[in-house]
Parts: sequence; C-alpha cells; structure tokens
Amino acid sequence: MQKMPGTEGNRDVSAQQTIHVAGEWLSAASGATREIIDPADAKPFAIIAEGGTEDADAAIAAARKAFDEGPWPSTPVAERAALLRKVADLLVRDREEIGLLESRDAGKTLEEGRVDVDCVADAFRYFADLVIGEGAGRVVDAGSDDIHSVVVHEPIGVCSMITPWNYPLLQASWKIAPALAAGNTFVIKPSEVTPLTTVALIELLVEAGLPAGVANIVTGPGHTVGARLADHPDVDLVSFTGGLVSGTKVAQAAALGVKKVALELGGKNPNVVFADACATDEGFDTAVDQALNAAFIHSGQVCSAGGRLIIEESVRERFVAELVRRAEKIKLGRGTEDGVECGPLVSQQQREKTEMYVASALEEGAVLRCGGKRPEPSDVRPATGYFYEPTVLDQCHREMKVVREEVFGPVLSVETFRTEDEAVALANDTEYGLAGAVWTTDSGRARRMARRMRHGTIWINDFHPYLPQAEWGGFGKSGVGRELGPAGLAEYREAKHVYENLAPQPVRWFAG
Repeated sequence: MQKMPGTEGNRDVSAQQTIHVAGEWLSAASGATREIIDPADAKPFAIIAEGGTEDADAAIAAARKAFDEGPWPSTPVAERAALLRKVADLLVRDREEIGLLESRDAGKTLEEGRVDVDCVADAFRYFADLVIGEGAGRVVDAGSDDIHSVVVHEPIGVCSMITPWNYPLLQASWKIAPALAAGNTFVIKPSEVTPLTTVALIELLVEAGLPAGVANIVTGPGHTVGARLADHPDVDLVSFTGGLVSGTKVAQAAALGVKKVALELGGKNPNVVFADACATDEGFDTAVDQALNAAFIHSGQVCSAGGRLIIEESVRERFVAELVRRAEKIKLGRGTEDGVECGPLVSQQQREKTEMYVASALEEGAVLRCGGKRPEPSDVRPATGYFYEPTVLDQCHREMKVVREEVFGPVLSVETFRTEDEAVALANDTEYGLAGAVWTTDSGRARRMARRMRHGTIWINDFHPYLPQAEWGGFGKSGVGRELGPAGLAEYREAKHVYENLAPQPVRWFAG
C-alpha cells in the first residue's frame, strides 16, 4: 500500500483507506473519496475515504461487540495504563513526522505541530498515571460492621467522538486517552478538513497492541457520519468539540436516546489588562507580548483565543499602538518555513467568514488599526494560500457582532474600562464562558477577578497554558462536562454502588 502523502516512516496505510473498523483499514463502502487541501497553497495533497452512514454503522457495531464480548473492558488497569504509556512513547518516536503532518494539514507552524504532539503524549501519560494510582473503589460508611458498601467506577461503554479542525490531534487525544484508560471502546470522526493526524494516532494505537474493535475511525462529513454517531442507539456517550450550532444538533440527537453528552463549544474569551500591569517597561512588554499570543497564535483559530482585549482606559492608546506595531511585523507563510510566525486560515470558507466579521465591525463603528485584509501576493509565500493579516479593531463595544461571536480568525477587538466592576461586567458579558485572563500586579484584585469572572479557566498574568491534570471546559454556551483532570476521566465512567450485607436477616416489614 502507498504511504499517505506528507508522511514518512512506518505508516503505509493507503491514502484512500482511512476508515478503521474491527482492526481493518478500509475504503468507504460507497467508494467515495475526498481531497485534503493544504491551506498554505490551496492545493490538494492527500486523498481520504469519504465515509457515510453505512461505515458509521459498521464501526459502531465493531465497537459494541468489542465492548460486550472483547477483553478490553476487563483488562487489568495496569495493562491499560501500560498501553497508554506505549502510545506516548510512539508519539515521541514519531514527533517530527506527525508534527509535520499536523502543520501541513491544519496550516499551523511546524513548531506548533511539534508542541501538539508533546501535549498529546503528556495526556496519554497523565491518564495512565491517574488510573494506575486509583484504589479499588470508595468505601462508604453504612454505620454497621455487617455492611460493606463501596462505590466503584466502570466504563460507560461505546463512545462516539467528534473532533474539530483546529487542533485535530490534540482534541482527539483528550477524548481517546481517558476513554481507553477507563476501559471503553470508541468510534471517532475527525473533521473532514483535517483528519490525517487522527488517522496516524489510530495507527499508533494499533501498533501499541490495542485489541481489534476497540478503536475505530470513520473519516467523513458531519451531516452523515457525525449525525449517525450522535443518534445511534448502540452508542452510550457522545463527546463533541466544535461550534455551538453543530453542538446543539449533536445534543438534540443524543437526547432522543438519553445518552450521556460532553460538549466543548468554544468561547469568546476576555483578556483584561489593568494599568498597574503596565507600570514598568518589563510589565508593559510582557502584557503586550501575551496579548499578541492570546489573539494570533494559530491565526486565532483557537477555542480559547483571547480575541477580546479589555484594557484600562488610561493605558489604552499606548498599549494598542505598541500592539499594532508588533502585529504588523508578524511574518505570514507556510508553517514549515523558517521564520514564519503565523500560518494560513484552514480554508477559503474560514477566511471569508473572518472577512465578514471585520466588515461587520467596521460598519458598526470599529476603527481598523492594522490588518483587515488579505496580504499582497508579494508579501507572503505561497501567495495562493488562505492567509489573512493579523487585525486589530479599536473602539469596539459589546453590541458588535465581532465582540459577541466567535470569529476563529486573527482578529482582536479592543474595549476599554475605568473601574474593576466595569472590567468584570465586560468580561462576563458573553453567552460563552470558556476562558479568560487578568493582568495586574495587585494580588487582591487578581483573586477578586478570578472569583468573579464566569469562565472555566482563569489565567492570572498569563494566557493559553493548560495542564492535563486540570479540568478544561466552560460555563454557559461553552458547553457541558469537562475534559482533562479527574473529571475528564469521570466523563467516561459510570458510578456503581455495591452494597453487601454480611449478616442478612429477615426484615419483618410485613406481618405474613
């Protein structure tokens, strides 16, 4: 079989056999295929199977059989943990290859792709350590020596996983690692735009020795494959990461079968900067640098992107002027090229969506400080890619669409405040609640802001880092449930209370 374009090493899965069911790599039942586009030059570089409902049904049936009849759910925890660690080691081995594939598929820089692989390996190790460190259950004091009462946790069953295009490998690992650690089987549908590294990850699971049928993947569109994974009666849990509209449809479909649902639906994340954080040259430099990082890493295609800069009025002009100066120097280009700091948007559709938001903001009174257009062909290589200049929109207000809705592009809106209460009100004035940051040298203020901001993650004097041992998820329309941390493992388990009477006697409730 031929190698998948863009890969090297030991992968030899046919470019058109990207569906994995019951231990076999397959083409789509219909024979349909899809071209994968390199967003840096807008040219196809791979061909995948375009699966459909029939393929999804076969994958779910394989996962159901593997859970009900196979060895994985009853495999000792130590053995499951050992397999997860082996996968982490294989990721380290193939770091350069997979990082390159992620860069080319999603358009991010090569260094971002490498970091993603490192984070995925960390997630597999974390969940391996978490399950191996657990006891045999939580003993419940029933108030009698004759009663032995314990709460144990068991795998939930067959898990459907639907992942987004912006961090395809990372988001897949946040679902796969805890699901396997808990003893589940699964079917995953990566985004049809960026599926290649998820296919590569399934290959590593197979290489690590995971039993056939435990891990299944169907590459295909959301309206067929994704819909079937959400409503199939043999699925016990649906885990979805993506947009609010699609997530709502997934939840509605899953609700008909009363399935457990975990949703991460993005955010509109505030980056609140107080004047005291900018009182020194070092503090000012750091806050500006981190505001750029918050807004423009991966061209702003991040669910936790700090796309709302909320800055104290007294330092707004100086801060924004320096922010604009640096934003204009960000080097765009193919992510594998030396010196490139920002890659393209993932698709023509995403670039057009970004242009729509910028046009809307200008119509509503925003002031364009930089960017706001596609780069000149002479300023970026390749010139045919889906590039868009880092954009700063000043004098924004909360009624603007660009302030309220998730852009998923390199666009930063600027709002101002005068008081701490006003800063809190602005930060919380969103239907989302995924993440937010506050910059201040006042520790009391920092703690107050962290307590009052209604977001699942609060960074103080930092932006974007996460820890696999800490829960990730949001308030409001950012979703339900949590990934990572102990709660991330709990999503893939059912709690069972086992109550044993060691000295049973008649109750004599009825006279009889």
